[in-house]
Amino acid sequence: MYIMASLYILAGLNHFWKPKFYLKIMPPYLPYHLPLVYLSGVFEAAFGAMLLFPATQSIGAWGIIAVLIGVFPANVYMLTSYKGKRKGYRAMLWLRLPLQILLIYWAWLYV
Repeated sequence: MYIMASLYILAGLNHFWKPKFYLKIMPPYLPYHLPLVYLSGVFEAAFGAMLLFPATQSIGAWGIIAVLIGVFPANVYMLTSYKGKRKGYRAMLWLRLPLQILLIYWAWLYV
């Protein structure tokens, strides 16, 4: 659980350290890209921190599940909008989609 919590806390903080990366993968149909990047970072870090405490662990796990479902369209957009020729990178984008399901399952273990 400490590994998962650390990953989400760091990933959430990364939204503030490198927002340009997340802005590039925002689907164009979503409004307010920068506020959404920051908001998803806040939720990711906050829910990750909630995993550290038994009293809030279940809420944190449900929150992580919600965030993972919420960012899934960005992962799909990243794959469908990729125009590069690097096959390895394209394969990684494909692998991200089932990885989301594994991450949801991992969080489910703490509900």
